[in-house]
Amino acid sequence: MNGEASSNRMERMNGELRQTEKLCVLRPDTAILAAMKTYHNYVRPHEAFNGRTRSEATGIKVECENRGLTLIQNAKKANGN
Repeated sequence: MNGEASSNRMERMNGELRQTEKLCVLRPDTAILAAMKTYHNYVRPHEAFNGRTRSEATGIKVECENRGLTLIQNAKKANGN
């Protein structure tokens, strides 16, 4: 891109936010943004990392059949629920 700044990452994140807003009402007391960050880093495969997640690319593995469900269950246990 000849040294020009790219807004691709921000546009992708904005698109994900718009999709999420359609599915739920965003309120200050919801954990939706934290959940999106967790999904983006631990569940969603990334083309730049050859189909691995961002966490896998840095050496953090969540080994299970359903990463999203496992992360939710572990968070629930950590919060004493």
